Amino acid sequence: MAGPTTAERGERQQGSSGPPPARGAGRRLRRIVILAVAVVLLGAGGAWVLYGSQWLRVRHVPVSGTRVLTPAEVREAADVPVGAPMASVDTGAIEARLRRKLPRIDTVDVVRSWPRGIALNVSERTPVLLLRKGGNFVEVDDEGVRFATVSQAPKGVPSLELSASRKGPGAASLRRFGTGRLVRAAVRVAGDLPAPVARAARTVQVRSYDAISVELGDGRTVAWGSDEQGRAKARALTALMKASPGARHFDVTVPTAPASSGS
Repeated sequence: MAGPTTAERGERQQGSSGPPPARGAGRRLRRIVILAVAVVLLGAGGAWVLYGSQWLRVRHVPVSGTRVLTPAEVREAADVPVGAPMASVDTGAIEARLRRKLPRIDTVDVVRSWPRGIALNVSERTPVLLLRKGGNFVEVDDEGVRFATVSQAPKGVPSLELSASRKGPGAASLRRFGTGRLVRAAVRVAGDLPAPVARAARTVQVRSYDAISVELGDGRTVAWGSDEQGRAKARALTALMKASPGARHFDVTVPTAPASSGS
């Protein structure tokens, strides 16, 4: 009787090497189960640390960047949920509350300061003009935003006089541009004034879009015209004031042909 061939012997050797298929599959299944359990336990532990433990809860609300506002006012408006898990705090909602309740705030950054703080970093709007409202003053910033009403005028901030009315020479300008745009034009003029003139400015008067003037504290006046060509007008005014130091009235409505008068 003939013995097994070489091919048959090779097949028998192959079949006998390695663990049986069932045993190998069982080991792989146990590894998968152990790994899955470990992942679940780690996730549960992490979630407990973030939300269930007392380690990562809000305890402090530091405030920075205030000038007129107080840190207490900012904290009260922010209404940060002290004692809540840090991870659950809605920083976007806090920012929205601050902007809604405190229009004086220009920018705000709400930052998680791990492990126990929610920091409120704010910057306040700076008034460049004041609008009279009864016995009070409305502060207007460099974007034309009216952000606060105060009883005392801040020092060094000129008043804005809107002389344009629905009747007279300014009526057409008021209808065409509206009060809001005229205010923004005055803001741009105030921002373009040379620094020494800006410090001395007492009033910015708007009779129409093309007739904006500035009165200084010593009674001198500057006819500026519209808010266009602001840099050129500032350079012309600086040169004109140096050339005519005794003048009382300066006209830079056409910056290429400035004029001065009075003494």
